[in-house]
Amino acid sequence: MADRKRKREPAGDGAKPEEEKGSRDNKEKKRTLLPSLIKNKVKRMAVHAKVKREKRIEKKKKAKSRADAHKRALELGEEPPPVSIPRTIENTREPDETVCKPDDEELFVGNDADEFSNILKQERIPKILITTCRFNSSRGPAFIQELLSVIPNAHYFKRGTYELKRIVEYANNKEFTSIIVIHTNRREPDALLIINLPDGPTAHFKLSKLVLRKDIKNHGNPTSHKPELVLNNFTTRLGHRVGRLIQSLFPQDPFFRGRRVVTFHNQRDFIFFRHHRYVFESKETKVDSNDAKTKSAKGKNLTQTKMIARLQECGPRFTLKLISLQHGTFDSKGGEFEWVHKPEMDTSRRRFFL
Repeated sequence: MADRKRKREPAGDGAKPEEEKGSRDNKEKKRTLLPSLIKNKVKRMAVHAKVKREKRIEKKKKAKSRADAHKRALELGEEPPPVSIPRTIENTREPDETVCKPDDEELFVGNDADEFSNILKQERIPKILITTCRFNSSRGPAFIQELLSVIPNAHYFKRGTYELKRIVEYANNKEFTSIIVIHTNRREPDALLIINLPDGPTAHFKLSKLVLRKDIKNHGNPTSHKPELVLNNFTTRLGHRVGRLIQSLFPQDPFFRGRRVVTFHNQRDFIFFRHHRYVFESKETKVDSNDAKTKSAKGKNLTQTKMIARLQECGPRFTLKLISLQHGTFDSKGGEFEWVHKPEMDTSRRRFFL
């Protein structure tokens, strides 16, 4: 009776339930690996963190294997394997005919005759007038105070009810070389206008991501030394012109002993401003060795002193994006524009203008 009750299994299909079970387990495994299929938020976050951790471990293993292969090839005197260059938006940018080349004679001839040549040749000392829009904000004065510490020979004048054309005339009579106008909206500086004197051009920038000095952790206080100026990635004709406009705001004879550095770094047409100072420190490290030469008479290990250079940010910190570049000084009605950014120009993420 027990044999009759026992279910008979087919002789040739013994592995079929196991195969079905294995395929079912694989499907369940795949489902658990996809966080988007998990409806519970806590479990979804845990699975997502686990997947990210596994990817990070795998990435470290691949990097270590590449480093070991490179080291092994150097020890054997062979040519190391080629280093793969990552694909980024910058190195896959759309080709641009206006990119400056080192052998462009027309560019160098134009530099000698443009509006900034007398300042960049040190024939004229930069003198900057800083003012605001008519309706100033609470953070505007603090930002202006920090700009005065960044740009040498800069002077602040209260705007009042004066029109910008009258301010330009006044600055020309007082032999100022540039005007910086800080525009504010909703109690926050949001735009920057740089007018080169006496004949322009005028650059209009959108200002964002402003961080004042007091909000930067472990910030340093700048000195009165003339800073070094670093301009990065202004490669096109338009970028070259904007870079020379920014360069005309600073003296061309920096005091290197002051160890102050002002950086304008262009990346994807966003100009990042940073203000640092160099700090040199001596660090003592212990020399652990069994050699008698490296030990003192008392048997203690000697210490080795190394000089370490680091950067300390002085602030402020902000980002600029060029909106327009106008011929001549500011004219809102009849001015001619060299370049204006329009929404229809943003046809691709890999198209840059500076």
